[in-house]
Amino acid sequence: MPNFDQDFEATRLAMLAKQYPEVVKENGKVVFCAEDNEARLSGTRWTVEDEIFEKATESGFKVHLIELLDNFIQYRNQCSELPKKEGVVGFSDGGLNIEWLPDGSTDLSNS
Repeated sequence: MPNFDQDFEATRLAMLAKQYPEVVKENGKVVFCAEDNEARLSGTRWTVEDEIFEKATESGFKVHLIELLDNFIQYRNQCSELPKKEGVVGFSDGGLNIEWLPDGSTDLSNS
């Protein structure tokens, strides 16, 4: 089992933020979760202004963030790093951050 790189997620989020400065300068958050039986992203809920959501979708930011979250979930699973199923990505002032939450913490996991 590989060792978990503590900088893996932050480095990739910083790279994504540099690619999409017009999106991450705004305030928003994305709640996400993975299925119980597999290490893959299964749902997201975006909390942003409508025009920012459109900008995130049209620019490709949304797809890239979803792919990145899926990668993070798989990586944490490979390394047996907990928590690994749920969290929140926040963006504002040009940056992105991630907070991992215990399983069952989000309303997405209870759907």
